[in-house]
Amino acid sequence: MAFEGLAARLQDTLTKIRGKGKVSEQDVKDMMREVRLALLEADVNFKVVKQFIASVKEKALGQEVMKSLTPGQQVIKVVNEELTALMGSEQSKIAVAPKAPTIVMMVGLQGAGKTTTTAKLANHLRKNHNRKPLLVACDIYRPAAIKQLETLGKQLDMPVFSLGDQVSPVEIAKQAVQKAKEEHHDYVILDTAGRLHIDETLMKELTDIKEMVKPDEILLVVDSMTGQDAVNVAESFNEQLDVTGAVLTKLDGDTRGGAAISIKAVTNTPIKFAGMGEKIDQLEPFHPQRMASRILGMGDVLSLIEKAQTNVDEEKAKELEKKLRTMDFTFDDFLEQLEQVKSMGPLEDLLGMMPGMNKKGMKDLKVDEHQLVRVEAIVKSMTPLEKRDPAVINGSRRKRIAKGSGTTIQDVNRLLKQFEDMKKMMKQMTGMQAGKGKKRGKGLGGFKLPF
Repeated sequence: MAFEGLAARLQDTLTKIRGKGKVSEQDVKDMMREVRLALLEADVNFKVVKQFIASVKEKALGQEVMKSLTPGQQVIKVVNEELTALMGSEQSKIAVAPKAPTIVMMVGLQGAGKTTTTAKLANHLRKNHNRKPLLVACDIYRPAAIKQLETLGKQLDMPVFSLGDQVSPVEIAKQAVQKAKEEHHDYVILDTAGRLHIDETLMKELTDIKEMVKPDEILLVVDSMTGQDAVNVAESFNEQLDVTGAVLTKLDGDTRGGAAISIKAVTNTPIKFAGMGEKIDQLEPFHPQRMASRILGMGDVLSLIEKAQTNVDEEKAKELEKKLRTMDFTFDDFLEQLEQVKSMGPLEDLLGMMPGMNKKGMKDLKVDEHQLVRVEAIVKSMTPLEKRDPAVINGSRRKRIAKGSGTTIQDVNRLLKQFEDMKKMMKQMTGMQAGKGKKRGKGLGGFKLPF
């Protein structure tokens, strides 16, 4: 998970000061020493670290904090606010041109994941903003790039404009914009060429494309795994092109996170999106406040809710709620819910968004994804009648289900008991909600995996 090392170090440091009724100047200095080391180890730019520490120290030693009733918590609040400000304070949204189409130019070094990110962005715009994007293959030097974009376009059922590798990228971009106007596309996303390193030829081509089509957005795709080098790349591209935003790729990997924290501070370029996995739908808008909260172990409930809203069918959720209240919930419904939960991403990532999950005793909690597979196998080994009415599952049926799913009779017994307990609990909860007149929105209908 992104920022894992940094998050662990910062959380351990802040825990020492959190519950203190009195905080001395020495306490703050000791904490700042630990925070400085944590940030430097995460490959955050040293100038950024120096400024961050000075700013936090100044505010943490202020009268409002030191004389408050909970100075330890106030210091943590200061760290949270400054970390958020460092990454951009507020979410920076993608541009929308006054007159369609909005032209987005994707730039970056080879290997940063630019072509995949181009397709991910198009998918995000269509899925979340109801847009009609046109993908454009402007990388004529890497033969696989055009084919890759066409394959991704086919996968998404989205048009890709290409003139092959014998026409100049400037001409391709020009004709693509014209095509988008004729076919009423509201976004044109240009996948431009990259190099293994920044050179004059690359920059000349990019500036020529910029002059020709006058993009509304120039997004720099940066590999988070490259750490401090990512910041240097961002500086170089920004000097030449006036980049309007950055997209961080591979933020789900074992990255130290320094790039995300440094880019905005060094280049004044906002981070607009973050790639959270390899799948085509794993591109998320970057929220500095939410990211700071996750790093400090405060959770990210808003992102968790948004994931649920994106992946859960509202009509099915209402139907599920009705079944829970009337005790009509079956193992078929259970399987359907399991699929929806799995579509939200790895369970460990979802748990990481919940407040308090990074506290001592909880942060080492590992979710056994194989357990989901075993549960699924047990349910799929049941007959339609058994799924509808588990009460019919007698001893011989349990033996058959265990054999068919490659599990034990004890595993089957445990699941059946937990399933019944869960149904009773959910009936009580939905009854309490109805009694209190709470508004029930889109979501999992209070569904909880019975593990």
